[in-house]
Formats: sequence, structure tokens, C-alpha cells
Amino acid sequence: MCTPQFLMLPVFVLMLPKGARPQSSFFPSGAVPTPSVLGPVTPDETPQSSSVETATPQDVPGIFTVDPTPLTPSMPGNKTTDLFPVLPICICDLTPGACDLNCCCDRDCYLLHPRTVFSFCLPGSVRSSSWVCVDNSLIFRSNSPFPSRVFTDSNGIRQFCVLVNNSKLNYFQKLQKVNTTNFQALAAEFGGESFSSALQTQLPPPFYRAGDPILTYFPKWSVISLLRQPAGVGAGGLCAKSNPAGFLESKSTTCTRFFKNLASSCTLDPALDAASYYNFTVLKIPRGMTDLQNIKFQVPVTLVSQASPPLLVGNTCQNAVSQVIYDIETNGTFGIQKVSVSFGQTSLTVKPDISLQQEFIIHFRASQQSISTTLTGPRSGNPGYIVGKPLLVLSGDTSHSMTLLQSQGYGTCSVKRHEVQFGVNAISGCKFRLMEADCSRLQQEIYQTLHGKPTPEHVAIFGNADPAQKGGWTRILNRSCNVLAMNCTSCCFIPVSLEIQVLWAYVGLQSNPQAQVSGTRFLYQCKTIQDYQQVTEVHLTTLVNFVDITQKPEPPRGQPKIDWKLPFDFFFPFKVAFSRGVDSQKGSVSPILILCLFLLGVFNLETM
Repeated sequence: MCTPQFLMLPVFVLMLPKGARPQSSFFPSGAVPTPSVLGPVTPDETPQSSSVETATPQDVPGIFTVDPTPLTPSMPGNKTTDLFPVLPICICDLTPGACDLNCCCDRDCYLLHPRTVFSFCLPGSVRSSSWVCVDNSLIFRSNSPFPSRVFTDSNGIRQFCVLVNNSKLNYFQKLQKVNTTNFQALAAEFGGESFSSALQTQLPPPFYRAGDPILTYFPKWSVISLLRQPAGVGAGGLCAKSNPAGFLESKSTTCTRFFKNLASSCTLDPALDAASYYNFTVLKIPRGMTDLQNIKFQVPVTLVSQASPPLLVGNTCQNAVSQVIYDIETNGTFGIQKVSVSFGQTSLTVKPDISLQQEFIIHFRASQQSISTTLTGPRSGNPGYIVGKPLLVLSGDTSHSMTLLQSQGYGTCSVKRHEVQFGVNAISGCKFRLMEADCSRLQQEIYQTLHGKPTPEHVAIFGNADPAQKGGWTRILNRSCNVLAMNCTSCCFIPVSLEIQVLWAYVGLQSNPQAQVSGTRFLYQCKTIQDYQQVTEVHLTTLVNFVDITQKPEPPRGQPKIDWKLPFDFFFPFKVAFSRGVDSQKGSVSPILILCLFLLGVFNLETM
């Protein structure tokens, strides 16, 4: 007799009450399923059921399939209503009388279903939607009153999704009422960092900090300004006079000034007049600008040596400023205590488009520090040289950096020169204009142009060499050109190239080696120029080569240690003798004594 078997089919019913809070996944307004995908709905009737169908990848953001499945409407009805009606405020309608691309709420497009034409809808042009999805295998039949669809993700898993009517997504935020009472409170609560008003006054800091601009005061015009240190800008190195000097930043700048009419600029241009660089006072601390009548906050600029005003004499502009050196004495938070200035002046020949190179140097020193210590310049190492620091040379009793040629506009040689950096090979060149008619003077002038002024005589062995200690310097070897006997009276044998060869090595501990210069040589190359009085310019070249001659010592070796290795049965006779002695003669110590004497001899042999 056969017993009938009943097959139990599980039925899952998904009911979403109107007040329920499902775990929603919000799709962007531009990527939700199109009305054609969702199918028509009847606004007055509730759909009874929806069959299992598959949507295309374009319908659900983030879900991609290879072969999209065509869709059929699942919610029959007589009237069709767009599930995503346009918003009453169309924020993307920016062109009056024309259709804005992908603006689904633009009434100028005259599209019943914009999603069928546009690739996507711009955010804010359609109402937001909320979807709830579960695995499709858990659903047999849906009684949800909301539109539903089955989507296939990129992994091929079918998801059953229900469109929830979340009306809160499409409500506008209400603007708070703002009046004179709550304006400041709202601005402080919701405001962030912003620009401060120009009319809002702030007290100056009580003292200068490193890098702060230095304030100056012109009593004649009652004007507050800044201490300027003009610097070169651009390929031509033109002077930018607005460059401020930074507090405690000792540095040197060089720039070029061009004059179209030097005859009038000689006495009218303040850049050439020394008085324009000290006709003001320096504020001791920034707080001094709040009380400009108080003299104790102002420091006058004193002259180290007398400087004459520029004067036009015939075809020459005399006493033009070529160098300005400020020496500023500071005392921590008490500010600037003393300011002095010195000048270098030169004469210029009046001619069209003449140029002048000016150098501006600012030295900062502490009140307790003497002037002589600041003039020695910074170290290039302590004690050994540091790669990239200037190579120090000595001319007489003056220490300075070794330099190479530098070109200016049109490739001509400039007064400004490149510093030679320790351990860095470099090459530079420029065009030298031949202005001297005498051959011997021309040779001397070119030699000075190649190695710089003043002539380097010694080079520092270490980076912290003291000019007063001659033992810390080594003489530079010079190898000049050999003057050949020539029958040509219009020829001149001149140097055209200088190679600076620097031999250096590491000395001291291997764990902390120090770089020192072992020797330096100037190697010149010359050539003969025929009719040199007719030649207008010649190309000069300078280069520097650093050669490491470090000889590393052999690594230290200790005394070899004796590694005693005995056979595994070395103590077997002693064990046998000891065992026999215990059995026959109890209390005999001869085996133990023999063993002790043997081990003592071994230890003595090892320590010898």
C-alpha cells in the first residue's frame, strides 16, 4: 500500500506597511529605473502581485550584467503615470527658451518621458527614490503595494527590489527666520574660517619673529613702510625693489638696473642716491607703530662712512650707489637695538641703455656679539666640509667663497658670480668684451675675471677654518700659461679657460668621517688671438672638479681564539680508572688528582 507523500512548498510573503522603516538603499536620481522599466501603475488601484522579471543594467546603479533581459510591464492599468514626476522647481533649467541637456525637468524640452531620450537625469531634476532589496530566492510571491522589480547584479545574483514611497526625500528644507536678534548667533554657530574684514583692526605683535618684515617710519611724510632688500627677478635679474628684508635673515642679493636716460636719472632716481637708504627710522618692535610719537620705539639709521650724493659731471654720473650693507643689532624679544649702513659707490658713463649692478647685504648680530665675528661669515662645516656648502678661500686676511663665472643678459660676463659648492662639479662661461688695448693689461684683466676679485691665495682645509690661524689653510697651486715667443706684433696670448682641481678626502673615525681639502690647483688654458685690437669679445670658461682621494684603512682584526675540540671518548680511561678505584680502594683520590692536573695544564696552555 502506497502512502501518499505531500510536498510542502514554502511561501514567503513580503508585506511593507505604510509606517514601516525598511533598510533602504537610495539610488541617485539620475540612475534609478526608467518609467518604461518599472511599468505603468494605476494611481487609484493597488497592484495585486508582480511576477518575477529581470531589469537591465542601466536600471540599477552599481549592478551590471552582460546580457540584459527585456522587460515587460508587471503592473497593468488603464492610466499610466510617471513614477518619477518632475519637480516644481527646475534647478538645471539655465537656458530660457531652450532645452538643457539631461535636465529632465526642463519644460522647454517638451518630452513626456525624458529618460527615454537623455542618458541620465541631472541631480535635482527628478524626485529621489528609495529601494529595498533582498535575495530573489527568498521571494515566491510579492503582495507589496509598491512597484517591484528583479535586478541582476554583476555576479549574476538576482535581487528582488521594492520601490518605497518615502515622501520625506522630496520635502524642501525650511529656512530659519533671520533678524537682528539671532543674526550674530546663527553666524557664530554655523560659520567657519573666513577672510577678516579690512576695516577690522588688529594689534601688531609685541616683538619681531624670524622672517617677519621689518617696519620703518618716514617722519617727514608720516608714513610706515618696510625695510627693502631689492632682489633680481627674471632672466635679466632686474631689480624688484618691493622685496622685504626678513628679521634675522642675513643674506645678500644682487640685481641689475637699466637706465634709458642716465643724464636725468643720475640725480633724480632714488636708487642711485645713498640718502634714500637711510632717511628713515626703524621700529624697534612692531608694537611701536601704535605710538609713532614715542621716540624710544624708533631706531635711527647711522652712517658708517660719509656717502656723497650723485653728481653729473660732464658725461659721467659720479657717486652712484653700487653696494648697500646694513648691519642690524638685535636683542631677542626686545627688538632691534642699532642699525648702521655703509655704501659702495661708482661712476657711470652716460650712454643709452646703460646698466648698473647693485648688491644689497644685510647682517644680523646679537647685542653681545662683536662685529668682527659676524664679518667672518658662516662656516661650511664643523669641522669637516658639508657637501653643498661654499668652498672657503683666503685673500690676504679676508675669508670668502670661491666663485665661478656667471653670465647676464646677452651672455656677457656679470659682476655677480656663482659660488663653488664643496663636492659639486660645475662649469660656467660667458662672453668677455675686450676693452683694453694693451696686451699685458688685457691678460691681467682676464686672469682676474676668471678667478674673481680678490685673487684667492689659500683654501680652507676644514669648513670651520679661522682666517687668523694660517695653519688651517693650504696654498693654491697656480699653473699659468707659458708665454711663447711670437714674431706677431698684433697677436696676444690670453687665458680663455680656468679649471679648478680640488683634492679632498675623509679623515677621522669611520663612524663619523670629516671631509677635508688636501690640495687645490688652478689650471689655465690659453690661446693666441691675432689682431686682438679688432676683436670685440672672447668666450671664457671656468669649471671645478672635486676628486675624492680617500684611502680607507684595513678593518681591524683581533687575536685568534683557541677553539678546543676533544674526541667524544677522551675521558673514557679516566672514567674506567675512577670506577675501578671506587670499587677496590675507596677513598683513593689518585684518579681525581690526575684529572685535575690535566685540566690545569690545558688552561695554562690556553692563557699563554
